[in-house]
Amino acid sequence: MSGAMVVGTLVLYTRIPALTKYYMSELKLELTKLMVDMVPAVDDLLPELPSTTGPAIETPKLPF
Repeated sequence: MSGAMVVGTLVLYTRIPALTKYYMSELKLELTKLMVDMVPAVDDLLPELPSTTGPAIETPKLPF
């Protein structure tokens, strides 16, 4: 009985990092999906970039 408990504890102890990593990955995925659904698309909010630009603006001449 004691040997089985030791082996079971060792197996569980060695699996804890993998299980934690798996559940944290799943939690991050769910939170990312939730945030994407909550935040509107940024591309829809930004104005279109101009296709052409005007001439360069001259800088004023300094008096000295």
